[in-house]
Formats: sequence, C-alpha cells, structure tokens
Amino acid sequence: MEDAPGPGHRGTFLQGLTFPAGGLGLWAMPDRPDPSDLNGSDGPRPAGSPGSWRKALLERHRWIPFVLPLLVYMLAGSLEPTPEKAGGQAIGLAIPYAYYPWVYTAKLVLTGVVIALVFPAFRQFPFRVSGLSVVVGVVGIFVWVGICSLEVETKVLAPFLDSVGLGGFIQAGTRSGFDPFAELAAQPAAAWAFLAVRLLGLVAIVPLIEEVFYRGFLMRFVVKADWWEVPMGEATTMAVVLATVVPVLMHPAELLAATVWFSMVTWMYLRTRNLWDCVAAHAVTNALLGAYVLYSGEWRLM
Repeated sequence: MEDAPGPGHRGTFLQGLTFPAGGLGLWAMPDRPDPSDLNGSDGPRPAGSPGSWRKALLERHRWIPFVLPLLVYMLAGSLEPTPEKAGGQAIGLAIPYAYYPWVYTAKLVLTGVVIALVFPAFRQFPFRVSGLSVVVGVVGIFVWVGICSLEVETKVLAPFLDSVGLGGFIQAGTRSGFDPFAELAAQPAAAWAFLAVRLLGLVAIVPLIEEVFYRGFLMRFVVKADWWEVPMGEATTMAVVLATVVPVLMHPAELLAATVWFSMVTWMYLRTRNLWDCVAAHAVTNALLGAYVLYSGEWRLM
C-alpha cells in the first residue's frame, strides 16, 4: 500500500475525476485495447457476431461490469418491504410484507441477468483462492454475529447517533428479517424454495457484486484516472479509507460489525492482491451467517 501516489501516478481522488487525454477516466478506452481482454478469445470477434456488441460495450464503458450489478441490486432492493413499512413507497408503491419473496426473487433475477452480461470482463482476473480467504471468512462470522449481538444487548452506538442527530441512520438499514417458515407456514414447499433463493443471493450474488465494486472499481478509481490499469492490491490511503467507509454506509444497521469486517477483508486484499480471495471470504462469512440464522432463528440478521 502506498500512502500517496508517486510521480508516475495521475492520482488522488480528485485527479481521478479530471479529463486526461483519452477522455474521462470512467469511460475512456485505452489506445490499443487487447482484443482478448474481455471475451477470453484469441482475437476480436467479427462485427455482428454473437457477443460482439457486448464486447464493444464493455470495452467502451469499463465501469459497467463493476458498478452496474450492484446498482441494479440496490435499486431493486429499494422496493423490498419490511415488517414496519411497505416497499417502494419512494415511488408511490405500497408493497405488502407478504410479497417480500416475490420482490427479492425478482431482484435476484435482474441482478443475475446483469452479471451474465458483464461476466466476461471478470476473466481478466485469474481465478485463484487462497487458504487465507477461508480463515478470514470463518473469523468474520464470529466478528459479525458477535458485534451485532453486543450492539443489540448494550445499545452502545444508538444513543451516540441520537445525540448527533443521526438516530434514524441505523433504522434506514433495517433488514427485512423475513422468516419463510413463519410467514409461509401454510406452504412448506414454498418456504423451502424461497430459503434456497435467499441463500443463493446471500452466498453467491452479494459477495460477487459487492467485492467487484469495492476492490475492482472503487479502490482503483481513486488511485489514478486510468483506473483499469491499477494492479490488484495497489492502493492509496484514500482507497483504503473508502474501502471501509463506503461498505459501512451501505450497511447502516450493522455499523460497528461492518467497520471491523470490511477492514479485515481490505487487509487481506492488500496482502494477497487477489479479488477472488475477497469474494471467497465474503461468501464463507455469508454462508456461515445463513447457517447461524437457521440454527438460532435470528432472522433480523438477514
């Protein structure tokens, strides 16, 4: 990790938003793109061939594979109801809590379609997973559940946030806490089917879309304008700070747990310089979280 960019960098966060010769860093194309970078082939596809439009799109807008899946997931997730309020109120809807399985499933389908569209871009990162990712994932479940339980019992953070006028911040991240075995007690087959869908999202979808955004895009975007050229694991102080602050803001109901957990994963990322280790650690923690919820019945954690 570097505390500040060296002479060869173009990059602080503000410089990452400047207009270099090739165009705005978020949209710019390299002068001579490697035609095999995004489609995994030995050369460019002929115009009009299957997948050629996708390859052109991903080459022209390099941010799409890293940002769009999470963006779609979050936008669709804004429609989810909770026990306290109906879903989609911001756009004039009032989706009842009983419809949560349908809304969540639709969100997962939409996100899956986007992932399938952009997945060729992830082939630029050699797939390998180290044992450290498993260790971090296992330790992570004790960190997450332990800190969340401590906060529920002691309410250490809530009074402080109330005192500074941010009391509603934690409530803004309240999870659905949907227990399929209680809500769908009359339809056991439907309850198990939705549980499978819920675990698929928890273990496979969320770790991928979050980590490719945090490590693949965010931490590199603040290093220099041509962010796609930044090697995995190269980071500035600003990148490390954002890698914790942004995930914490996206998990307002678990501020303390998210601070510790995402700091652990960022440390591992800087050590292994491997995106897939982050995805694997995230998946391990989430899988264990799903198992813990099934065992304990603490659906508030999901």
